[in-house]
Amino acid sequence: MNYPYGNPANPPAPLARRDSALRRGFNWALIYLAVIWIVHIISFLTGGMLQAFGVHPLDPSSLFGIFTGPFLHLNFAHLISNSIPGAMFIFLIGLSGNRVVVEVTLFTMIIGGLGTWLTGGLGTNHIGASGLVYGWLAYLIIRGMFNRHFGQVALGILLAFTYAGYIWGVFPNNPGISWQGHLFGAIGGLVAGAVITSDDPIALIQKREQKRLGHRLM
Repeated sequence: MNYPYGNPANPPAPLARRDSALRRGFNWALIYLAVIWIVHIISFLTGGMLQAFGVHPLDPSSLFGIFTGPFLHLNFAHLISNSIPGAMFIFLIGLSGNRVVVEVTLFTMIIGGLGTWLTGGLGTNHIGASGLVYGWLAYLIIRGMFNRHFGQVALGILLAFTYAGYIWGVFPNNPGISWQGHLFGAIGGLVAGAVITSDDPIALIQKREQKRLGHRLM
């Protein structure tokens, strides 16, 4: 069985586990920043040609934009606005494991992209990592309620207060802003927080294993 935090029967030393988690979190933050900046520089040098690979609602030929649109940005201001919060949120998720990052990102990307594709409006083009940013934030806010980790509950409360202003981004307040991407990205993060188990702490994994073995012995 694959344990995201290592084998509960033989866990690594706390200090080694912390250092490993920090390195993993930093690596994911660097990967995220490298990808969106390299893609944008290429797009900038080609006159914005890559921007065509965003999400074009109800256009079947643009469904691939669900996976490419989040890495494209309109300009450097747009890019910078998604760089710092995105790097911070994926760093925090990365502390829990590589699998957690992949699962949360896929839930956010697919649900956010499909929701935008279905509701974004004909003739529009949706690009930018803000859908991922909203999804990662939503996941971080609620995950402690589902994996019963006090530290993650406290982090979720802190992030909810700190980024409370983000709630306005899921409403159609500003023309030219993809509120659909924000809304459905956040929904993707909420779904991830509710259903994935790869972020469960060791104590919860041990409890679930003991319960499973107990039922087997009955």
